[in-house]
Amino acid sequence: MASPAESADQKVSFAAPRSFATTFKAAVKETLFPDDPFHDFKNQTFSGKTKKAIQYFVPIFQWLPNYNLRLFRYDLLAGITIASLAIPQGISYAKLANVPPVIGLYSSFVPPLVYAVFGSSKHVAVGTVAACSLLISSTIGDKVSPNDNPDLYLRLVFTATFFAGLLQTAMGFLRLGILVDFLSHSAITGFMGGTAMLICLQQLKGMFGLKHFTTKTDVVSVLRSIFSHRNEWRGESVVVGIIFLVFLQVTRYFSKKKPKLFWVSAIAPMVVVVTGGLFAYLAHAEKHGIEIVGDLKKGLNPLSIKDLNFDAKYISAPLQAGIITAMVALAEGIAIGRSFAIMKNEQIDGNKEMIAFGLMNIVGSLTSCYLTTGPFSKTAVNFNAGCKTAMSNVVMSLCMMLTLLLLAHLFRYTPLVALSAIIMSAMFGLIKYKKAYHLFKTDKFDFCICMVAFFGVSFISMDIGLMLSIGLSILRALLYVARPASCKLGKVPNSTLYRDVEQYPGATELPGTIVLQLGSPIYFANCTYIRERILRWVRDEEDNKNDIEHLLLDFGGVTSIDITGLETLVEVLKNMEAREIKVGLVNPRLQVMEKLIVTKFVEKIGKENVFLSIEDAVEACRFALKRSKQVDSLGVELCTL
Repeated sequence: MASPAESADQKVSFAAPRSFATTFKAAVKETLFPDDPFHDFKNQTFSGKTKKAIQYFVPIFQWLPNYNLRLFRYDLLAGITIASLAIPQGISYAKLANVPPVIGLYSSFVPPLVYAVFGSSKHVAVGTVAACSLLISSTIGDKVSPNDNPDLYLRLVFTATFFAGLLQTAMGFLRLGILVDFLSHSAITGFMGGTAMLICLQQLKGMFGLKHFTTKTDVVSVLRSIFSHRNEWRGESVVVGIIFLVFLQVTRYFSKKKPKLFWVSAIAPMVVVVTGGLFAYLAHAEKHGIEIVGDLKKGLNPLSIKDLNFDAKYISAPLQAGIITAMVALAEGIAIGRSFAIMKNEQIDGNKEMIAFGLMNIVGSLTSCYLTTGPFSKTAVNFNAGCKTAMSNVVMSLCMMLTLLLLAHLFRYTPLVALSAIIMSAMFGLIKYKKAYHLFKTDKFDFCICMVAFFGVSFISMDIGLMLSIGLSILRALLYVARPASCKLGKVPNSTLYRDVEQYPGATELPGTIVLQLGSPIYFANCTYIRERILRWVRDEEDNKNDIEHLLLDFGGVTSIDITGLETLVEVLKNMEAREIKVGLVNPRLQVMEKLIVTKFVEKIGKENVFLSIEDAVEACRFALKRSKQVDSLGVELCTL
């Protein structure tokens, strides 16, 4: 295949391959540092680089020197607002995790201070979350009963938090944020929806005033437990619970309709706690079957470093709980931080967030806190309240400190049914049926992943449901790798563009030439499929009585190739030579071209058959076909003579 002009050959770069050190450095940079975090270090003096390094690893030094009273006014309002939400949520989610209510308050005191120092997001508000609370409860509860041995159970919860923090910190330092990406959006949607439904069903224990309840988390066991103890149902508890729940839902409705009234739904849980406590105190609710929280110890977090339990007999439970909750907390916290940053046209560093979450959970586990992250509800309130920096977390922490020192004992009369109503109201927003319907309309495979997570969590267990959905997501990714997209290209009329003939039926093909576009790396996992697919395209053309003389492979989408892929190209080349079809390559990428040169494939195919663009390649084919016809006609004339 020869080009009518040398210009096409001159445009294609056949430069000598780069050294191993250069390619390795580039690969590591793209894998671990795709965001080029050290861009600002260039052209800096040693002192400048030192300052930048401190600001990078300890983000508070980035914004604190420029902090002023005007910014503090916004953060003060936001911090007080999220503190009013943190108190009832802390008590409620602690109940969900089967730890003492005061632990929930502790968890909104120390971790936010750590995040304010190391976190890169302005908007994330730190606190406990329902999904991780239930995960910890179900995983550790299978090993140690929180009722029979509460002290050991609490120590294992602290240990699980410690393991989660270690994993999160290690992932951040090793730049392994890519692992969190395997928690696909559809898997998280299904997992959160299934978890929310489980949590709502479990809160029926508090709504009905039940004294006996199952420790299992699947839907069947929970419903069986509820209906098998009908004799314990308390009408008074049901009425009070419904009143609180309706009130909370009405405030959420108004806040959605009028975003400026966000504070209405933000303070509603606190209103429920206060009114519930007054009602329980004045009406002696305990005498009517409505249980209350009970004593809450005054004072700040005691150290719990001695409570960490690494006994081989129990270590499997906190280790499992730590790994699973670490991944879920990271996926939720980073996704929420990014979504709110995008609204302000800002960016956050996912790996720095991992380090911040990890450090606050390590410190938290040593100061009587259990796992925390950036919950959506609290972060949304923080954002809507107009927070400007992470100082809002500091303000919330100071409010929690005052609560622990002065007001903790006042929450002892909070009825459990009020906490159940608060949790149920928060969970209703996590069952995103509209999102599931959108997935169904958009991508059936994503919908299947979502449903596997939802039903796996609901009817089997939370960890198995999550693992099944992740497994299905990975299977889908492997299918994309093993069965990459390819298509036949044709020229769009009145243009120089070549597009998929199936997508653009009006695109025309050059007689005697077939142009195929490969859209993925060529690896051992997909090279057999790619070879068979190319041969099938050629065979289909031959079956349609088309005389194919040239095969052009568009390598613009082939970002890399391994040795098995190179051998596959050699096999295709030999097969085409046997069919007397000439092969041309279009626009090989740098990494691919280097391997083609090193393995001498370029010599086998010929440099004149490597093109910069499809247009150049087609022109060369057209010239070759025209020349071939002239030679054939000349041969016929000679034979006639």
